[in-house]
Amino acid sequence: MNKDQLAKVAQAMVARGKGILAADESSGTIKKRFDAIGVESTADSRRDYREFMFRTQEAMTQHISGVILYDETIRQNAKDGTPLVKLIEAAGSLPGIKVDAGVKPLPNFANETITEGLDGLSERMAEYYKLGARFAKWRAVIDIADGIPSRGAILANAQALARYAAICQANNIVPIVEPEVLMDGGHDQARCYEVTEFVLKTLYNELYEARVFLEGTVLKPNMIVPGKKCATQVSAEQVARETIRVFKQTVPVAVPGIAFLSGGQADVEATANLDAINKMGPLPWLVTFSYGRALQAAPQKAWAGKEANVVNAQKAFSHRAKMNGLASKGEWSKSLEG
Repeated sequence: MNKDQLAKVAQAMVARGKGILAADESSGTIKKRFDAIGVESTADSRRDYREFMFRTQEAMTQHISGVILYDETIRQNAKDGTPLVKLIEAAGSLPGIKVDAGVKPLPNFANETITEGLDGLSERMAEYYKLGARFAKWRAVIDIADGIPSRGAILANAQALARYAAICQANNIVPIVEPEVLMDGGHDQARCYEVTEFVLKTLYNELYEARVFLEGTVLKPNMIVPGKKCATQVSAEQVARETIRVFKQTVPVAVPGIAFLSGGQADVEATANLDAINKMGPLPWLVTFSYGRALQAAPQKAWAGKEANVVNAQKAFSHRAKMNGLASKGEWSKSLEG
């Protein structure tokens, strides 16, 4: 483990004014996104879509610190034969890689899941490093419903995240640890707080037990929001206040940065909540974004699979990247969305 290298990369991932583009959708997920805009999902269409984002100079050079890739993408070349990884590096951004194998039912725990993918992970990490990856991502999923989550499911997922993080660092790759508490249910904000607090306390205990070097990690968590089906929604300021409160209770100051997932929030909503969090600073960590849909929904719609739409799609991507870059400094306002 090269601790100096790990710390340097982790700090670059959460550099002030920049955030991470989550472009690691599985083939199944991106097919759903493409279906919605009337585009057939093929290796070429997926390449063309991601290539135009990686070639968007304003967004990539000014507002994107790193890009999480899928296994297919890290191996693909652009139309002109340039590896997509090289496009990312040329923009001054860091290539990353999703390494988990997805969620599966957790035996003996009804309606709960465990993230798989530890088998052979060290060997895959070594290959990904050679392909250019300098950080990785593993997502654990914690649902809130009647009787769940259970302590056993939370512990199992935290242990898997800790084992993954240790394997990453043994291969000089910075781990993004992502314990996502879903916002799909009808629970209120207080219940989200309660579950997230326990998840994060459990996670950091397991990272300690696994001897993970915290200065060489980045946390990718959910914000403290009520479930989508909850009758009582809250303001960005309320989201920010409760989110900061739970992280001050649970996340060690050794962690260099927190890069929030959007978790199903609308794009402007995710930006507004991130901005409100940073406006309540100073905070012990750099706080930024690691968004997928909240960065990509607008450019996907603008592109619609047509070469003639690429310039407008790149403008849409640059706009969302810029808005979130400002939010990561607490400098966004809704008037800028015009």
